[in-house]
Amino acid sequence: MDPGSIAFGVIATALVLVMTPGVAFFYGGLVRARSVISMMMLSFATLGIVSVLWILYGYAMSSVGSELGFAGNPFSDFALSSTVASDTANVDLVGVAYGATFAIITVALISGAIADRARFGPWIVFVIAFATLGYFPIAAWVWGGGWVEALGGWLGAPGVIDYAGGLAVHTNAGAAALALAIVLGPRLGFAKGSHRPHNVPFVVLGAAILWFGWFGFNVGAEWTNEMEGAGLIVINTLGCTAAAICGWLVIEKVKGGKPSAVGAASGAIAGLVAITPACANLTPGWALLLGVVTGAICCWAIELKYLFRLDDSLDVVGIHLVGGLIGTIYVGFFAIDTGLFTGGGFGQVAVQVIASAGVFAYSFCLAYVLGKTIDKTIGFRVDDASELAGVDVTLHGEIAYELSDARSDGAGSP
Repeated sequence: MDPGSIAFGVIATALVLVMTPGVAFFYGGLVRARSVISMMMLSFATLGIVSVLWILYGYAMSSVGSELGFAGNPFSDFALSSTVASDTANVDLVGVAYGATFAIITVALISGAIADRARFGPWIVFVIAFATLGYFPIAAWVWGGGWVEALGGWLGAPGVIDYAGGLAVHTNAGAAALALAIVLGPRLGFAKGSHRPHNVPFVVLGAAILWFGWFGFNVGAEWTNEMEGAGLIVINTLGCTAAAICGWLVIEKVKGGKPSAVGAASGAIAGLVAITPACANLTPGWALLLGVVTGAICCWAIELKYLFRLDDSLDVVGIHLVGGLIGTIYVGFFAIDTGLFTGGGFGQVAVQVIASAGVFAYSFCLAYVLGKTIDKTIGFRVDDASELAGVDVTLHGEIAYELSDARSDGAGSP
């Protein structure tokens, strides 16, 4: 492979990696001031843990030897011992690093459903277990030769389209977030308007970082494909996201009369989520429609948590699960040449729906069992007093904003 392509692979990896700090800012701004450090720590700890797991055995698990395999043998390339020794190691290791960034952000996204009330240690246990049993196998199903990738051939239909993670990332993370929100229950005093974002600029900054990094997320895989589809992916990533902002703000105006900065940022994330599986398989016009539809639907969807008293704190379900499912199924209708309304038949719709249902069911059940087991053994949720005091101090011994010039030892600053 030529040096330019390898260089782009490294750049794409860096772009996707910075998305996890983007999530930390986005989530951190949405919580209370006394929970922002805890919220950011959930993302940064995930970055550290999942990176190590991916290098040790996650990459080996992310491809299967047979279509019905659960995952690859975790010891077949332990600590990348075989990959490093191969003749193509220079290129392969860039691909390994790129894949790691997807694993990291998938697990980090889940944390938004348990904001303000999750203990740090149990979260670490969940991250290890869910990455191992959740993300690594699902990545193998979708991209590593597993049943999702083989589904079209079994049914005599086109293959499942999930270019950059509508299934493996967003449906997966959203289903797990739903399960954990159920396990931990609502925050104290949970009601509409009771937990307002403490730092709206953080939210907008986080969304901007995510949008920036998302070009690596969606376009990055093209570094192994001579960049043949890069132009279409770039314009769809831009257009769908922009249209989703418009769709969200219109519905927000209809619902409450005041379009908000948090709404614009959330609409952008919804559009990015929706275009992720479909970015290489839609013409720009259909991508714009997808954005408008997703922004509008997700804006309505986030309100359902109050109806069902499901405290999905930072709308992981309403944005990532709903947006991921919309984008994954939408491409079944409008994919270039194979969509139901673009020259194909019902087969593309069928495989998209079946794959979505399978990934959702597995991720939800796994996360629920893991969350419930952790909660019943070591306890997942902080006590009421710690939640009221703020988990930054009780769990990490830090505060986000030092507003006094006095040091903790009583001495004044110089």
